Amino acid sequence: MENKNVDLEEIDKFQSLAEDWWDEEGPLKTLHQINHLRLEYINNITSIEGKKILDVGCGGGILSEALAKLGANVTGIDLAENSLKIAIDHAKKSNLEIKYENIDIETLSEKKPSSFDLVICFEVLEHVPNPKSIISSCSEIVSNPGDLFFSTINRNLKSYFLAILAAERFLNIVPKGTHEYNKLIKPSELASWARGENLSLRDITGLHYNPISDNYYLGENYDVNYFCHLKKLNEQ
Repeated sequence: MENKNVDLEEIDKFQSLAEDWWDEEGPLKTLHQINHLRLEYINNITSIEGKKILDVGCGGGILSEALAKLGANVTGIDLAENSLKIAIDHAKKSNLEIKYENIDIETLSEKKPSSFDLVICFEVLEHVPNPKSIISSCSEIVSNPGDLFFSTINRNLKSYFLAILAAERFLNIVPKGTHEYNKLIKPSELASWARGENLSLRDITGLHYNPISDNYYLGENYDVNYFCHLKKLNEQ
């Protein structure tokens, strides 16, 4: 498979963590801690049950399984084969019907345009060379009208200190080297790319961490981590 919008070093990072996906106290502990907040954010905006949902960059299936348990028809895609194997095996053990595929969103959107009610792309944009292309392909593959959800990290001094220095080097919340500052994305950049794809940015909500209680919560400030909701506009 050849796709120019892939950073092989990024893929290798997650390949090496494949066995840790379902260890709730392991290197990917944060993803388990925030999963209920991901679901809460989506559910507060639109229903999940009965929806045909695409989970872009699904990894080991943490979010995909949670969506399936809420009654969604879930497809998860990822380029890290080791992670997908973990996702497939875990879904079988959990008796969940989830379709997993080793394919990039650009290729899938060409094959199946307008085929999902809801597209989710969490913690992906800051790991690819061309995030604008990801947004474009997500716009192509969602139905019209449809809902899209992204999460990423803002780019400023505060986010550099908290999301990289503190999170990776001092608090060890995420593995060292997980994020690169120049790949972080300002909400204004994301909004601009969205407008170019006939998408309307409807909401931005911040994701916050309290190191004292080791707890995550949602809030209005989105200086660092943030979720956003985009709506595909009816074409005239």
